[in-house]
Amino acid sequence: MKGLTELLKGALEGIVLQRIKEGETYGYEITSYLVNLGFEDIVEGTVYTVLLRLEKKGLLSVERRNSVVGPPRKFYALNQAGEQYLQEFWTKWDFLATTMAKLKGQNND
Repeated sequence: MKGLTELLKGALEGIVLQRIKEGETYGYEITSYLVNLGFEDIVEGTVYTVLLRLEKKGLLSVERRNSVVGPPRKFYALNQAGEQYLQEFWTKWDFLATTMAKLKGQNND
């Protein structure tokens, strides 16, 4: 869906962490994954910015590997701090989703 950029900014870290939790991956693959989910406005630069931020927060294990096509790639995996951060993200997300549903007049309890 187009036009989600502003809403997505706050959730993108959690979405990227969730993808990494599914298995070690790299930036371009994450971008493709997001586009396939329907986030058409996502570009590689946005994903790499999020990955850098997550790396600086100490939430990822990063390994550089040679690529058969192009320069070496950074492969990302969740570390223990990343697992904890992701769990907290989903707790906050559940609270927000429940609250938004109540505001909209739908009670999902």
